[in-house]
Amino acid sequence: MPDTSLAALVRAAAARLAAAGVPDPLVDAELLAGHVLGIRRGEVQAATVRGDAVSDADAAALDALVTRREGREPLQHITGTAPFRHLELAVGPGVFVPRPETETVVQFAIDALLAAPEPDPIGIDLGTGSGAIALAMATEVPHSRIFATELSPDAFPWAERNTGGAANLTLVNEDLGEAFRDLDGTASVVISNPPYVPDAAVPRDPEVRLFDPAMALYGGEDGLDIVRVLSIRALELLRPGGLLVIEHGELQGEEIRSILTRDGWRAAATHRDLTLRDRATTALRP
Repeated sequence: MPDTSLAALVRAAAARLAAAGVPDPLVDAELLAGHVLGIRRGEVQAATVRGDAVSDADAAALDALVTRREGREPLQHITGTAPFRHLELAVGPGVFVPRPETETVVQFAIDALLAAPEPDPIGIDLGTGSGAIALAMATEVPHSRIFATELSPDAFPWAERNTGGAANLTLVNEDLGEAFRDLDGTASVVISNPPYVPDAAVPRDPEVRLFDPAMALYGGEDGLDIVRVLSIRALELLRPGGLLVIEHGELQGEEIRSILTRDGWRAAATHRDLTLRDRATTALRP
């Protein structure tokens, strides 16, 4: 009779994922097992130490999910969820999966909202995707008023699903260059994680290249087409002294600072993420 211990199944799954080139095969194997069994990764690890067995149905379900992950389908698409700060977001085909590095970028916006003199400061997320940034601001600064827009007809339903329970968050399905004209001159913070990959720079990772929506990835010849739009639009949306936060690629900080400075922004500065790569640029509205 074949071995149906959870430990053996996780080992076999990790070996298959490693052979397929998945970056963290054991982590993904444990997370997929937890998804099948309805338990957390730490509980999976404890169960493997105890020598727990699994049913044939669960073993078959895990096998099917590992096959999908071997094809480099993103783990978050398979489980249907992506963690972001304290949130658990629904994700799937058509929406950009939020990345851990963005968790540090949104902190700039949260800090600015907390420091704002207004009793109900306004934060605006342009191109919200799954709603991760907007929902983090809304839930971590509950006295704020958060506005978010997403143009993609595929991504917008995911943002609706994720942000629907936040009473202080308004979501619209509009172009980021035109949204929220009624808020001009009132925002304390404007933040965006725009598409910033140059059109010719096709990502190496299959998860990104094959599954992330092109609309969320590619930003024109130099990757900065949307950044130029953001620079102009955010000047209109922010009140004097308001903060702009833009996430970007590690080699784009200098050019983004130049764009912002030419447009009249003050104190443009680029900040590193936890891997010491340039990740975000901030500037103040004069």
